[in-house]
Amino acid sequence: MAEFYHRPVMLGEVINGLCVKDGGVYFDGTLGGGGHSYAILAASPAATLIGTDRDGEAIKASKERLAPFEGRFRLYHSNYKDFENVLGRAGVDRLDGVLLDLGISSHQIDEEERGFSYRSATAPLDMRMDKSSAFTAKEVVNGYPPEKLLRVLREYGEEPFAAAIVRNIVKRREQEEIATCGKLREIVEESIPPRFRSAACARQTFQAIRIEVNGELEGLGECLRGLIRKLKPGGRVCVLTFHSLEDRIVKQVYRDLASDCVCPKNFPVCVCGKKKEIEIINARPITAGEEEIKQNPRSKSAKLRIAEKTGA
Repeated sequence: MAEFYHRPVMLGEVINGLCVKDGGVYFDGTLGGGGHSYAILAASPAATLIGTDRDGEAIKASKERLAPFEGRFRLYHSNYKDFENVLGRAGVDRLDGVLLDLGISSHQIDEEERGFSYRSATAPLDMRMDKSSAFTAKEVVNGYPPEKLLRVLREYGEEPFAAAIVRNIVKRREQEEIATCGKLREIVEESIPPRFRSAACARQTFQAIRIEVNGELEGLGECLRGLIRKLKPGGRVCVLTFHSLEDRIVKQVYRDLASDCVCPKNFPVCVCGKKKEIEIINARPITAGEEEIKQNPRSKSAKLRIAEKTGA
């Protein structure tokens, strides 16, 4: 196995956004290589951290990376959406900060056998973030009925040529199993009119299938609301998104939790009882600077949204 690596995106902006407190308890739901977590622990000599990741390799790499802070962190091989169980196991009820970096790690993309990259010709169609799961991209591509596959490409990939791609996938899989990233990329490229083809024209299809395999959007809004409600007053939440669907969900959750009464304007008094739960720190998402994008092109699509829990 290659060494796990992942360059944390907007590291300084995330740490500033979290406002790490001395003695604070922080939750990093997407450890990756442990870069953000390392910076959180380094920001305060008494801060502690609970971290999760679906990728067992990420857990192993993070334990090694965070070794200088032994005794101040607990890591769990788990989906961050199972935070209630994780926090219960850790004996923690309230948090001072929450970080979710919803991007796929550089290691996962670049390790060919993981099957995430459309650039690989021979990699298996896998795309599992959690390798203990049995459900892979091959099952989606070869097993989904056409109408379900079309929905995945349109909703998760926002792919304008989804119908043509699905037609050609169905034709090809009737002849042979589509088992590699290269074969899928070939089908996608053949389905797109020549004037719209590019070296990255399969990106949206691969993104859509990856989201489906890993259930990335399923329950995201509900989970984010739950994590925010675990914050102490003054606690911060930072969410890094990398495509519009994720960002839309995060933006809507923030907007809902930042609003007071939602009764119709013609009601003489409030009957809904809704109270503002957060203050949105940045009205517009923070994006990576030019220098970071030069050093790490994958940061170009990242958006960071920060909010603070209200209350006394």
